[in-house]
Amino acid sequence: MNSYDAVIVGAGHNGLVCAAYLARSGQRVLVLEAAATPGGLAAYHEFHPGFRAAAAHAVCHFSRQVADDLDLAAHGYASGSPLPTVGLGNEGRHVTFHGDELSGADAKDAGRYRDYCQMMHRFAGALEPFWLKTMPSIGSGSLRDTMTFGHIGLNIRRLGKRDMRELLRVATLPVRDLMDEYFANAQVKAALCWDGLIGSKMAPRSPNSAILAMLYRMSDASRGAHAVPPGGIGSLIDALAASATAAGAEIRCEAPVKRVMIEAGVNGLTASGVELEDGERISANRVVSAADPQRTFLDLVGVEHLEIGFTNRIRRLRCDGYVAKLHLALSGPPRFDGLEDAGSRMIIAPDMDAIEFAYDEAKYGHFTDKPVMELLVPSAHDASLAAAGQHVLSANVMYVPYRRRGGWTTEAREEVMRRVVDTIARYAPGIREQIIHGEILTPADLEQRYRVTGGHWHHTDFALDQLLMMRPTYEAAQYATPIPGLYLCGAGSHPAGDLTGMAGHNAAQEILR
Repeated sequence: MNSYDAVIVGAGHNGLVCAAYLARSGQRVLVLEAAATPGGLAAYHEFHPGFRAAAAHAVCHFSRQVADDLDLAAHGYASGSPLPTVGLGNEGRHVTFHGDELSGADAKDAGRYRDYCQMMHRFAGALEPFWLKTMPSIGSGSLRDTMTFGHIGLNIRRLGKRDMRELLRVATLPVRDLMDEYFANAQVKAALCWDGLIGSKMAPRSPNSAILAMLYRMSDASRGAHAVPPGGIGSLIDALAASATAAGAEIRCEAPVKRVMIEAGVNGLTASGVELEDGERISANRVVSAADPQRTFLDLVGVEHLEIGFTNRIRRLRCDGYVAKLHLALSGPPRFDGLEDAGSRMIIAPDMDAIEFAYDEAKYGHFTDKPVMELLVPSAHDASLAAAGQHVLSANVMYVPYRRRGGWTTEAREEVMRRVVDTIARYAPGIREQIIHGEILTPADLEQRYRVTGGHWHHTDFALDQLLMMRPTYEAAQYATPIPGLYLCGAGSHPAGDLTGMAGHNAAQEILR
């Protein structure tokens, strides 16, 4: 039986980041991936002959520190130029955000947008260092944890009294309230609140953490702007895999893990390795799971090895995905009314009520007849995704329920596709004639394809009761788990999801302490 210092379950980007750090420290590391290629949601797949796409179509705030530490530039990764975000409007009346400049709205909203950006960037900067730290456990009195809490408090105090009070006021506001305070234009408000909601089970009126999610996404140099790397999203995964293997890690694909092996000894239970679905057993000093918490504990570990209170908290995690993925193979570049090209990130959400009503439908297992979504044409930035002259359109369609009333039938998927294409066609009238093939992946489909519970791309909701020293829950929020030798490093750990590499970094640092 082969033996390693660490076996990592899952070659998504966090698993690869963790592997690279551990291998660079001299550990013998094996990464096991069920799919044919590494990358998880950022892995390309051919959805029609000659057309490729990934569920994750852009990078927003991948950690500069991780990129520098792992020397990703030497392995072919570059971050790419920030894309403008366009809130699509009827008859070409769009609003566009680029840096701290807003066009398409009146001068008052444009001025207020600059003020808004300055405020949010100050707040995001104050919080930024803590996304790359292990959050102290509740009740811990250790010097390290006390210093972390002190650092958090000092950073917030440095904002000054007025900004400190304002941060504490706005951090848990419903995002609708903040938008209404600053702006009059309905399209501006809908497009700006999008990044606080995408991927989570929230709408503009929801209390909790949408603004905190916006601040999270505004961390790092990107300040919330999205980009497609010059070599496409796949270049990030290729660079991470190359960095890990250059450091000595092994990556095995098509090697699904059946279970984490648990041994009982005089000191209690310990994770001792993994068993693959083909029966092969691999021993390790520690097992690090990049899979989501429910899959890790309920499927790979088994509740028989866990205390019932901990098991119940894991079962109660909110893991139902609310985002479907649309890919369209197009015969040519899509033409949107009022836009010179389709190289921007585009949002279809005419106002915050449209977002709220779509959310209301999804709560009861339905899909709205007025979809809201984010669009990108990744082939405009990576020509390898389609043949010359042809293109791929990628869309994140919000408020598509994981549990559809009546189930996800072929007819139901076709109806979602029809409604989404009809909506896009209002802004790109000739797109139906360009469609060669379309693929719609509901959250249930994402769960099956990527082995992520509920098809949730954050593994579990970004919400106050599932964040910081509570992510995914206490006793597992510092990457170590109640079972010695078993660690978490995926999006269900602090800080959260998106392509950031931060959870993988933090888990590796905790393991190496």
